[in-house]
Amino acid sequence: MTTPHSLGAAINAGLHAAMAHDEKVVVMGQDIATLGGVFRVTDGLLAKFGRERVVDTPLAESGIVGTAIGLALRGYRPVCEIQFDGFVYPAFDQIVSQLAKMRARSQGRLTLPVVIRIPAGGGIGAVEHHSESNEAYFAHTAGLRVVSCSSPDDAFHMIQQAIACDDPVIFYEPKRRYWDKGDVYDAPARSLHEAAVLREGADCTLVTHGPTVATALAASDAALEDGFEVGVVDLRSISPLDLPTLRKVAATSHRVVVVHEASTLFGIGAEIAASITEDCFYDLEAPVLRVGAYNLPYPPAQLESEFLPDVDRVLEAVESSLRF
Repeated sequence: MTTPHSLGAAINAGLHAAMAHDEKVVVMGQDIATLGGVFRVTDGLLAKFGRERVVDTPLAESGIVGTAIGLALRGYRPVCEIQFDGFVYPAFDQIVSQLAKMRARSQGRLTLPVVIRIPAGGGIGAVEHHSESNEAYFAHTAGLRVVSCSSPDDAFHMIQQAIACDDPVIFYEPKRRYWDKGDVYDAPARSLHEAAVLREGADCTLVTHGPTVATALAASDAALEDGFEVGVVDLRSISPLDLPTLRKVAATSHRVVVVHEASTLFGIGAEIAASITEDCFYDLEAPVLRVGAYNLPYPPAQLESEFLPDVDRVLEAVESSLRF
């Protein structure tokens, strides 16, 4: 049985399900209770679960995450919302110095089942600090799991899987895809850290996640019109990476292009390119290429369409790969 949802509504439904399943799940963040969040992703939770489990916090991200750490140590499973991606930096020290390290510091005696929801990426015409793609910071931090949903079905199931995880999870939500609709299935199609091969491609494979999955699929459609089969892999999990799946598609299509909204400089595309090259060097017929935003601060809204990778830039990379 399937049920159509928007991606934002699917996360909301997943939060409802997780909170109904486990009374230790609490949600907290700026304007998430009375208002239902700036994107209304937490709408209705307050009415159903009350103010002890749905908490409006002060405008203090470090305090939000610090409080969540304390709650997790007392047996709760907190879900924090960071209102916009660029607002996470005041909590950076709490995340990388405390949240990520406490399980190792205690030699496994303590677990911190904290989920930090981050609406991420551009494409909504927002101002500075509202359109960033900062996943590489957290993927580089040992002790954190970093995931990114791209469809309503994944959003519904992945948020519940993240809440059930005993490790801290950074949960990226592509804000410009909140209103995209799709079917939500009763059971999850795959585990939290398994990549999804959305399309097989004999000529090249696009590896992507979150907001650029739709871009990659559109580029695949356009390439097919020119007679090329371009596959698409949705990473879903940024850390850990599903390297077996990446090796398999690289060995099959022999060409790989990594697509993400973040700058390619020191981005996750570099890690993916290095990993595939190390393991599949003799299977490749071209170097692994990367398509991302430019190494500049995020521009004013009028310029973001030039800044973000689009179908044309992805196709240029595919064509470049095919020329080798």
